[in-house]
Amino acid sequence: MLADLDGVVYKGKDAIPFAVESINRAGQQMRVGYLTNNASRTPESVASQLSSLGLDVSAEDIVTSPQAAVRLLAGLVPAGSTILVIGGEGLVSEVAHAGFVVCDSALEAPAAVIQGYFPEIGWKHLAEASFALNDAPDIPWVATNTDWTIPVARGIAPGNGTLVSAVHTAVGRLPVVAGKPEVAIFEEATARFGGTHPLFIGDRLDTDILGANRAGMESVLVLTGVDGPKQVLAADDKSRPTYIVGDLRQLHEPYPATVEMTDGDARLFAVGSSTVRLQGNAVTVDRAGDAIDLVRAGAAAIWGSGIAIYGLEVDPGLYSTSSV
Repeated sequence: MLADLDGVVYKGKDAIPFAVESINRAGQQMRVGYLTNNASRTPESVASQLSSLGLDVSAEDIVTSPQAAVRLLAGLVPAGSTILVIGGEGLVSEVAHAGFVVCDSALEAPAAVIQGYFPEIGWKHLAEASFALNDAPDIPWVATNTDWTIPVARGIAPGNGTLVSAVHTAVGRLPVVAGKPEVAIFEEATARFGGTHPLFIGDRLDTDILGANRAGMESVLVLTGVDGPKQVLAADDKSRPTYIVGDLRQLHEPYPATVEMTDGDARLFAVGSSTVRLQGNAVTVDRAGDAIDLVRAGAAAIWGSGIAIYGLEVDPGLYSTSSV
């Protein structure tokens, strides 16, 4: 089992309710690894935080986007090259550990630029990346990830994608990306942990679920982070999870099957105690039942309709519930 961190295990410094005990229970039956796009911290610091929350974890269980990014970098430049690092301790330490020379100025003629998020990033850091990439247009540019947002204790904040976009605007080209939704970080995890049938748990459709799908892994979307019922129902066919759960306790519950029936010219989609009706382009609640089953039934109806979300009239009761 592989799990994202922000929005799945914790939000800010606090554990998400039921996450720790549910993951520890899973760990009694299988190997558990953690994947994070957050490039600002070392695996040791991440493991220390997870341990303080009550998880049984070591640094070897943490796969970071800097680790995946450095693996990509190693295939793009000669060993021992000088690299302009735009990032925090988590990225700097991985670049140095791989045998590269770390620099922080374009004046040192770096062989590549590698960029990741850290809370103290400012204009001067982004400007150095821009100077280096404009001075030497052919050098590689690797980004740890391009998440547009990051969940923190106070809410949703700008992520590394906004910072990469600023540099992109200045240099007119895009980086090679290592983190989710690209497959490099999933390949790093597979190489480290092995396993023939991994299950990935995430809270974002555009990075976690899309990435798992690209990597050929089954996925669980947990509705404790960035994306909620409304985003699930509107997910395109590349970003749809295998399973949907309200919180991680449901990892240990039987997953109900979707039963499709007909009622005249309508199609009914029943999951557990909830049923959703698809009639023409209208998607309505037929029986509310359990809140998470209602989201699952709504997703089955919308995804199975063959109609793009903007062509459907969706009952707000499918996504406005506060109990999921």
